[in-house]
Amino acid sequence: MDQTWLLPLVTFLPLVGAALILVSRGDAEQVATSARYLALWTSLITFVLSLLIWVLFDPTTADFQMVETVAWIPGSSIAFSMGVDGISLFFVLLSTFLTPICVLASWDAIKTRVQEYMIAFLVLETMMVGMFVALDIFLFYIFFEAVLIPMFLIIGVWGGARRVYAAFKFFLYTLAGSVLMLIAILTIYFQSGTTDIQQLMAFGFAPEVQTWLWLAFFASFAVKVPMWPVHTWLPDAHVEAPTAGSVILAGVLLKMGGYGFLRFSIPMFPEASEMFAPLIYTLSVVAIVYTSLVALVQEDMKKLIAYSSVAHMGFVTIGMFTMTTQGVEGSIFQMLSHGIVSGALFLCVGVVYDRMHTREIAAYGGLVNNMPRYALVFMVFTMASVGLPGTSGFVGELLILVGAFQANTWLAALTATGLVLGAVYMLYLYRRVIFGALEKEQLKALLDLNRREIMVFAPLVLLVIWMGVYPSSFLDMMSVSVDNLITNYKVALGETGTALAAR
Repeated sequence: MDQTWLLPLVTFLPLVGAALILVSRGDAEQVATSARYLALWTSLITFVLSLLIWVLFDPTTADFQMVETVAWIPGSSIAFSMGVDGISLFFVLLSTFLTPICVLASWDAIKTRVQEYMIAFLVLETMMVGMFVALDIFLFYIFFEAVLIPMFLIIGVWGGARRVYAAFKFFLYTLAGSVLMLIAILTIYFQSGTTDIQQLMAFGFAPEVQTWLWLAFFASFAVKVPMWPVHTWLPDAHVEAPTAGSVILAGVLLKMGGYGFLRFSIPMFPEASEMFAPLIYTLSVVAIVYTSLVALVQEDMKKLIAYSSVAHMGFVTIGMFTMTTQGVEGSIFQMLSHGIVSGALFLCVGVVYDRMHTREIAAYGGLVNNMPRYALVFMVFTMASVGLPGTSGFVGELLILVGAFQANTWLAALTATGLVLGAVYMLYLYRRVIFGALEKEQLKALLDLNRREIMVFAPLVLLVIWMGVYPSSFLDMMSVSVDNLITNYKVALGETGTALAAR
């Protein structure tokens, strides 16, 4: 059966929903209500269709599947080409899964410009999915950059008091690195004569060229991850963004950098990746230790979780550059887990912020007494963030540590410090917010999770436990693609070593 229609449909269906919201008419309240329902149903249908990609996906081959290629720009090799493999599959699902959850989470929280807000989220969904399925490097760049526009608006229009500052800082940081990536893409095009990602993976750039191309891509991907020291835009963006904006920012947008390393830097520039691996290890270990210590002294819940994201993504970059099966699979799994867990933690902050209008940790305490359902949900995600066995966080971190140990014992030991520090700051946060006596008068009137909030959290809790208890349902789908990536990487390094010896 022809399946080439599926990826374009999943990618662009949200734009149809955005168009319907744009033309909806009525008074302000009617337009807002119809915008909410149109965004919810569009994103739900998109998610159901994206599940078909998983169902129809063949995990026994490393080839790209459901490929759709259409000539795009006459007189060039640039094409509108889409496909999915075991590495990109779950990033597509993560994007389509979190979008309806964000719409539900924004249902009552967003009261102004609801129509524009929902349009921005649906456009953002198209850009995210399009980036993960693009098989042309120029097409990838277009989606990669276009993601900035709706997220810039979400932070800048619906954010907090310093939203304009945070939005511009986010935009300028991420755009600056991407300019260098565009120069690298043009260089790749003129060197190879193609923009097809599948052909570029097998092209074989000269080692000296690889070094400069790798650094140009690194400038863009490192900011997106974000890696230390170019992470400073992230806490500001998270603090000022609306709750759903923080969910997508942590859940999907931070994964763009990690995905870029796996899709471009490692397979296309293997010699440079091997050469710069110690740099990646160093920056990642610093990120894990430094941002964990910074998280420990935060008084704002969102800032604490934002700094924890930098630390967790440090695990990811270490895992993928070990270029071991466990390390790479662990980094992909950890990105998926972090996308769900960190997004859920921001939703937990949003629940109490909507009731109290403060994120200060000191303003809370004893919530278990009158919000037991909330305390239970918060506990599940705290334990997943810490890496408790039986949750999604444990699997990814364990695989990454195994991969790091194979690469270097000291690297594994330093990486493991992140587990200890992560447990300290997350349990410290949970104890101060949830446990203790319910003494503050304003807290005594807080109501527990309502039906809509339970609908938001239930699938996230189930997924965290599913990934922790039955990780092979995810790992089996990516294993062949990961093995192919590692094999090609080692072959390329072997061929280069032989060529240099011959000289």
